[in-house]
Amino acid sequence: MFLPRRKSTVLALACSPPLSAQPPKNRDEKLPNPAETKPSTAKPSIAAGKISEHYPVKSFIPLPTGTPFQFPRIQYSFGTESQEAKAEREERLTAVKESFVHSWAGYKKYAWKKDELASVRGYHSTTFGGWGATLVDSLDSLWIMGLKEDFEEAVKAVEEIDLSTTKLEVLNIFETTIRYLGGFLGAYDVSGEKYPILLEKAKEIGNLLYGAFDTPNRLPVTRWDWEAAKKGAKQEAFDGTLIAEIGSLTLEFTRLAQLTNDARYFDAVQRITDVLHEEQNKTALPGLWPVIMDAKRGKCTDVGFTLGGMADSTYEYLPKQHMLLGGLTPQYRKMYEATLSPIIKHIFFRAMNPGDEKILISSGVRVNQNAGVIVPDYEGQHLGCFTGGMVGIGAKIFDRPDDLNTARQLVDGCIWAYNHTQTGIMPEKFHMVPCRDDECKWDEARWLKFVGIRTDKIESIFEGMTDEEKGRWVAENQKVPQGFSSIPDRRYLLRPEAIESVFVFYRITGEKKYQDAAWQMFTAIERYTRTEIANAAINDVTSTDPEKDDRMESFWLAETLKYFYAIFADPDVLSLDEYVLNTEAHPFKRPRST
Repeated sequence: MFLPRRKSTVLALACSPPLSAQPPKNRDEKLPNPAETKPSTAKPSIAAGKISEHYPVKSFIPLPTGTPFQFPRIQYSFGTESQEAKAEREERLTAVKESFVHSWAGYKKYAWKKDELASVRGYHSTTFGGWGATLVDSLDSLWIMGLKEDFEEAVKAVEEIDLSTTKLEVLNIFETTIRYLGGFLGAYDVSGEKYPILLEKAKEIGNLLYGAFDTPNRLPVTRWDWEAAKKGAKQEAFDGTLIAEIGSLTLEFTRLAQLTNDARYFDAVQRITDVLHEEQNKTALPGLWPVIMDAKRGKCTDVGFTLGGMADSTYEYLPKQHMLLGGLTPQYRKMYEATLSPIIKHIFFRAMNPGDEKILISSGVRVNQNAGVIVPDYEGQHLGCFTGGMVGIGAKIFDRPDDLNTARQLVDGCIWAYNHTQTGIMPEKFHMVPCRDDECKWDEARWLKFVGIRTDKIESIFEGMTDEEKGRWVAENQKVPQGFSSIPDRRYLLRPEAIESVFVFYRITGEKKYQDAAWQMFTAIERYTRTEIANAAINDVTSTDPEKDDRMESFWLAETLKYFYAIFADPDVLSLDEYVLNTEAHPFKRPRST
């Protein structure tokens, strides 16, 4: 997830972007400097009176009922640890908690109740409605880490949030859903439903978001001009909608429906799922959905496919929604299993590397329908690192043990990408060389050739050089570590996806090496991103003295540090057998079978 702050009309007119285009989830396009952010100075009201419905639902799709399915256990059965192992684990746990406290203190001092902290200069910015995105996003992290006084203080601040006004002209429905609705619901669930104000706020934001679904086909306007809707304008979904933004609302709206017994919310997202299910085998790459969807017509005709930015959580939510619904409908399992085979065949690729490690990278493809060929880009993304956790969970709940090896290689691929840069931090985007055969031995000459081909530099020194000679020059002068063939985006944005999958796979296997990998990742991130105020994104993971970007997105506290904390906590903290985590790491209680 930085987040494109585009007007709705921009997406409506968007044509198919290349797979390297910026993703929606916070989550890629760089914002203006927080100090220069200029939202609308007006303070209009969203909820002063009800938004009129032009296309009301006549019959709501109900939540499935019955006794929840008894799923196979996801988590490893952890035994008693030695005193030495416990001491090491708790020391690491304390270090992660200290990092969270440091960043939380910076937020409280410089950006309290604001959306985001500018973590170098101590400013704040309004990026997600102005309702305190970092505050709401961090609630369940505070509870999980035992920071109860801070949690209580934050809940009191939540009571003061006025969801009837916003300074933003256009609301991103996806971001508002995963951060605010997910944040309120996760905190309500993890705190044992003891704070009614959290559910009340969830209902408030849910009612607001529901207005974006008032279209002829009930598919939502994902970049919502709420002022126009408030004035009575009819609206339609966009013909250029990012698949992640429309396909990643199910968990939050379903959990709200479960807690309120209000079928509207489940109906809203189930209609999206039914359209995706109908389109799944009609796309240019059957089983997968393209990055761009024509939501106005409910069609998926684009030809770019990825599990990285702009698509990721649509796939992530399939097994998770199956669990949240207690397995009472086969639909989400069918959709997941129908998509996994073409993903393994076309999206995941084994990457050649100097240590001959068996690693998989999640990339993207474009389909040339005229030529009947699928063109891979062999581009890895930090955003794509959630796939190891997704495949691992799917392997357990759907009894697909062979998929665990695929999950392991995906997780190991992301760990590899961390371990082989100059900072020990994975870049935002990179390319690697695909293996030619199952043996996949390191071939330096082939690697150099790919480096030479990948470079976008036009240097007079390249005249007369072979691709291999060009590659050697590029690798040395542009700091391309062995194994990478190019690094088009060298930033680290405090992202959580890699540690997310490392955490999940550790909980599945119990293998301590994944705790050790997590610790190595954490210490590298702390070393290069920590500021006097909090932590900040950095601009180049191949530099040992990278510049810091003056921004700390809310997912640093909501996701990244939560996963680092959970991997060193007791296994019953954030148990995968008790909770489903949304794409912002907010825990929703799973239904019990007894």
